[in-house]
This record gives sequence, structure tokens and C-alpha cells, in this order.
Amino acid sequence: MLEADIKAQLNQYLELLESDIVLKVSAGSDKVSKDMLALVEELASMSSKITFEEAQLSRTPSFSVNRVGEDTGVTFAGIPLGHEFTSLVLALLQVSGRAPKVDQSVIDQVKNIKGEYHFETYVSLSCHNCPDVVQAVNMMSVLNPGITHTMIDGAAFKEEAESKNVMAVPSLHLNGEFLSGGRMTLEEILDKIVEGPSAEEFSNKDPYDVLVVGGGPAGASSAIYAARKGIRTGIVAERFGGQVLDTMSIENFISVSSTEGPKLAASLEEHVKDYDIDVMNLQRASRLEKNDGMFDLELDNGGVLKSKSVIISTGARWRQVGVPGEAEFKNKGVAYCPHCDGPLFEGKDVAVIGGGNSGIEAAIDLAGIVKHVTVLEFASELKADQVLQDRANSLPNVTIHTNAQTTEITGDANVNGITYVDRETGQENHVKLEGVFVQIGLVPNTEWLDDSIERNQIGEIVVDKHNATNVPGLFAAGDVTDVPNNQIIISMGTGANAALGAFDYLIRN
Repeated sequence: MLEADIKAQLNQYLELLESDIVLKVSAGSDKVSKDMLALVEELASMSSKITFEEAQLSRTPSFSVNRVGEDTGVTFAGIPLGHEFTSLVLALLQVSGRAPKVDQSVIDQVKNIKGEYHFETYVSLSCHNCPDVVQAVNMMSVLNPGITHTMIDGAAFKEEAESKNVMAVPSLHLNGEFLSGGRMTLEEILDKIVEGPSAEEFSNKDPYDVLVVGGGPAGASSAIYAARKGIRTGIVAERFGGQVLDTMSIENFISVSSTEGPKLAASLEEHVKDYDIDVMNLQRASRLEKNDGMFDLELDNGGVLKSKSVIISTGARWRQVGVPGEAEFKNKGVAYCPHCDGPLFEGKDVAVIGGGNSGIEAAIDLAGIVKHVTVLEFASELKADQVLQDRANSLPNVTIHTNAQTTEITGDANVNGITYVDRETGQENHVKLEGVFVQIGLVPNTEWLDDSIERNQIGEIVVDKHNATNVPGLFAAGDVTDVPNNQIIISMGTGANAALGAFDYLIRN
């Protein structure tokens, strides 16, 4: 089941096992069961500390990872290969007694959770966001005997996933009920089941010299550059890492030939932690006001932070089409990540809205999984690179319509079609399908700001060469600004520039 190079790397990790573990296997006669059993046998052959035994688990094929004489609560339903192979390796190490690499305060918080929590996560093995959820809840199961978790491969348990109406992954369920979808960190999952910090905890903090709003590449860069100046620095992030967390492959970050978004985001967070920076994660800003030379940043929970200067780096989010049916059928056929959710539409007809690079790349990827892809582009011609257009046009199951204005996404319980108007003829057309992938660019996260801050016609914050806004002491960086290109490396550069601009402002005021 494992290639030679993967097996060589795995051998090194298995040497770190601290105690014996038992894999309890529930297998049938189907191919997935046979492949899963082969994987388990191969693991057992690689370490004297791993044994396996037959068992009757609630799902077949599946296997659980346990300490000797103890059910740990970590189960894999299906074969955890692809992106989930790392989840398997971490589960083996942590169940054996290897301490997870998280802050002790988080470990204590998990251990102090009272009650019974039975989690299930539906995944696809091609989803790069799913392992974060799987690994987080596996860790919780290892740390707390009242918590269990099962990873469920939606392709191996297709009927079950469909019966639960799982049309986007990761899909996290708690005690049989849907809890949340999309990529989540351990802290985000904890925030959904235990009470977070109070408003007073934030309002009682001393004022900052620089307060960064946003935890993506621009925000991390801003905070690091500010902290290196020896000034009091804080960073407020709704989700540390920002949109980078949803990026599959990064091949244009200079000096790093190839990486993945979650890995880069983790590196950013580790770098930030090297400095004396007050990181306030999972906190959303709702209002910014300047009074008597001091900025007041209000959070969703009512807390108010004070700072002498502020850097806004709240980034951008996927632009929505804004037609009837889009919101109603989100995660019920309407999706925004073809890498994550594409496998759930195997053998089905889907549409991609958008003819730029992201849209045509999505169409090419989906064509290898689904039955047919219909691409709808509003403009008279595609905006994607010619090499991508040539590839898409060569695929027999991809149909491209330009001058196509999407007017409605239709459905009952789930998506069943899409309606568009030919802008040349005015003719309305309806295509029957089961999935719609929206790939039409980004919109800046600035709607929470008031009119005192200058923005352009699409809502981006206008900045000068120092990344300063029209409000003295207020700076902005990254995709939230009117910089001409949205790239990770550019965001980092503007973040550094904004921090240096803020420092210059502070020493002059």
C-alpha cells in the first residue's frame, strides 16, 4: 500500500512511538476492506510496537487506534491515505504517548471538557483542508476520555455521506448532528463547544503601540516587523492564516519551490510566536474609531482594544455571484473549493462560474472526476492563461460558454440546475446539474469600516507608498488594499512596509 519513499519516511516516525498500540480492524470482503487490511498489516510489520486484531466496529471497513487494554476513541473509516496519511501518522504517535505540539493552555482546556462528545468528520482524501479538522479532533480524543472521533472517507461511505447530505468537506458532526463545515483549527472547534474569553478580558488590556487587524501573510508580516522595533504589538485575527489556509499549491513564493497553504500558515504562526506579540485569534473586528489620537477597535463580543496606531490587513474572501439559490444551496451543491469538494461530485454534472485562471483550473481538475463540466464566463472571452484554455478546450467533457450571465441556481433540497442568459442573443438557458463551483475572484473585507476611511469603487482601502490611509495613524496592507496585484509575497511586503510606516508615525507623534 505504501511507496518506498513514503515507507522510508514512515520508518523514522515509527521509531518515535513511546508505547505499544493496538489497531482494531473491522474488515469485510470488499476491495476497500482488503486494501485497508493490507495497510494495517504493513504498519504492523514496520514496528514491533504495533499489533492488530479483528473487531466489530460500527462501520466496515474501519480501524481504531488504541493503547493496549484501552479504547482511545480514534477511528478511521476508510483508508487514511492521500492528505489524511499525516493524520494517521500523528494518531499513531499521539496514542502511543507522544505529546501533541500545541500550547499547554490548549491541552489543559481540552482535558477539562466535561461530558460525552462523539465527533465524526466526513472527508475526501484529496481535500487539503480536511486533515486540520481530523488531526484536531483526534488530538482531543487522545487527551480526553469523554471525546471520540471517527474520520469517514466520503468516497468509501458514499451512501452514508449522501444520507447525511454531505456535499462539502470537511463536514464535522457532533453527537449525530452537523456542527460545522470547512477548515477549522483546534481552537476554532473548541470555541464552538466551550465558552471563549469575555469582553472584559480584552477591554482590560493595556493600549498597544501597533494593533494589527487580520492574521494572513500581510498581518503576520506587519506584526513581526512592528515587534522587532521593540514596541507593544497586538494582532487580532478572525482566523490566523487567512485565505492562505484555503490555498492548495503555492509555487510562486520566492525561495520555496513548492508548499501548501496550511503549511505556510503554520510557519507564519510559529514565526509570530517567536516575538512578544499578543495574538488574539478567533476574534472578529466590528468597528474602528479614532478618539483623541487613540484608536478604539471593538470586537464582535463587545470587547474594546486601544492602540496608538492600527494596521488593517483583513484580506479578501471569495466573491459570490449574488444570484437566487447561491446562499440557499451553499454546501448543498454550491461550493468554492474544487480540490476539497470535487470528489463528492464523482460521476455527476457540475458547472464552474468564472473563466479566469482559477475557474479554468477548476474545470480541468473537475473534468477528471465528474461526468461533465459546464463553464460559464460573463465576458465575451476567457481571461485564463492560453495554456489553460487550450487544455480545457481539449477535454471532451468540458463545455465553455462565454457571454453567459448566471441568473439563478435552482434546486429543491440540493442543487439541481443553473440558469444563465446568453448576453448576445438574450436567450435564457437552463442546465441540469448537481453542483456549482464559484470561481470569480475576491472581494475585500472592508464592510465593517465606516466612511471616514477612503476606499475605491470595489471597496479596497486606498493607501500611499507608506501603506498609510487617509486617516493619520491608520495603515493597511495586503489584499484589502488597492495594490494592483493580490499575491502572497506582495502582501508580506506591504505588511512590512505598513509596520515601518506605523513606527515612523509613532516616533513623530
